Amino acid sequence: MPEDYHRPPSQATTSAEDVADRTRAVVQQFLAARLAGDTARLASLFADEVDWLLAENPAAPWIRPRSTAADCAAQFTELMQYTVPEDVRASVDALLVDGADAVLMGHLSGTVRATGKSFEGPFALRLTVEDGRITRHHLYENSLSIAQACAS
Repeated sequence: MPEDYHRPPSQATTSAEDVADRTRAVVQQFLAARLAGDTARLASLFADEVDWLLAENPAAPWIRPRSTAADCAAQFTELMQYTVPEDVRASVDALLVDGADAVLMGHLSGTVRATGKSFEGPFALRLTVEDGRITRHHLYENSLSIAQACAS
């Protein structure tokens, strides 16, 4: 049975709202750290072990398996190494929070430094926050556009 099953409805609702509020706060911190390029802050937001999912893309060296907080945070640095930083754009059109889970939907674009080719497309990012840290990072993006931009 759920933990809140025996509590009065008002307390159960408040508890669920508290979890969602904490999740939303961590996601907003994640977005702020990402925007600022603050990898130390990003590393502190990821759990020691992270369920990272991003379809491997051999053409894009920054897209690879990751599982530790430091490695997850380093993805930002690697992205900036392989792309033209001033061309990287990401917009969030929606942020949905349900308890410990959050889904961000939006659009991203950029230019691969080595080829000068651009990529763009929609994305969805599922994050799970437990004990104030991100334990799941599943990103779904237009990997074909990125692979084509990486090809010489």
